[in-house]
Amino acid sequence: MIVDCGIYRDGHRVDSPADIDGAVAALRSGDGTFCWLGLHEPDEDELNTAAKAFGLHPLAVEDAFKAHQRPKLEAYGEVTFVVLKTLTWPDGRGPLRLGELNIFVGPRFVLTVRHGPNIDLQHARHDLEQRAGLLGHGPAAVLYAICDHVVDRYGEVAELLEDAVDDVEQSVFSNERVGEAAESVYRLKAHAIGFRRAVRPLGAELDPLVHGRAAGVGEEETAFFRDVADHVLRLSDQVESLDDLLSSVLSAHLARVGVQQNDDARRISAWVAIAAVPTLLAGIYGMNFEHMPELHWWWGYYAVLGLMAVICVLLYLRLRRAGWL
Repeated sequence: MIVDCGIYRDGHRVDSPADIDGAVAALRSGDGTFCWLGLHEPDEDELNTAAKAFGLHPLAVEDAFKAHQRPKLEAYGEVTFVVLKTLTWPDGRGPLRLGELNIFVGPRFVLTVRHGPNIDLQHARHDLEQRAGLLGHGPAAVLYAICDHVVDRYGEVAELLEDAVDDVEQSVFSNERVGEAAESVYRLKAHAIGFRRAVRPLGAELDPLVHGRAAGVGEEETAFFRDVADHVLRLSDQVESLDDLLSSVLSAHLARVGVQQNDDARRISAWVAIAAVPTLLAGIYGMNFEHMPELHWWWGYYAVLGLMAVICVLLYLRLRRAGWL
């Protein structure tokens, strides 16, 4: 499905064709004109039509249709094929939502193929159209705007992940009894792994853009991509630190659970020891042998109860002093 199609010249949008044929026809209007065509989950026929119109390599088209690629940058002649993973985490709840964005950048066109509802490029397109100076750099400016928009979304997810890790850390190290924090830690570690898979490979893949070795990227455009690469590196270090912190939090949680269980076991053992005294004495006197002096002594019953109480109190004080109660 075509989401949007714009024809640009000298940093301004000059036309909005309704279909691919209209976009190709508009490109014949003169030099300095380029097209940005956005597709969302196109079917095979629609993608093949776009590939034929813009002369895309069949291997890249196949990757864009299947949409199960790692972040990468590949060159096919004058066309640069870029794959980005998109990340969203609504309100920091539920699962981390992953998507994929495939970008074809040619001398006079940019084709984006988006899979999943995770990210909307309309905001990036609108912002870029307000910056005529940047848009005047052509397709390279569009690629930068898309990469910058995607990486900014990474930053939002990283902030949510950091807040969630802080909450779990506070709950684990609070003075309250240890709860079921292990499930939360494991879930956050899964999110951190998904984040790393999307961000970590991107730093190396942006290297041709940073150093001007990609088609259509000149010396002036490399500064923009250096900024994106710097953000990617910072986010990669941030999520690496969060993952290490989660591992430490999980270890601390398991250690506290072990200590808590040991304390509970000692308390139970202490009360069992106290309860054993009256149980033993009651068991002995419950046998009712004929020759037991206490059975015929008027104070015998009260004496045995007193003995039980004294021994239990002494045991309680001793165990409390030892820290078992």
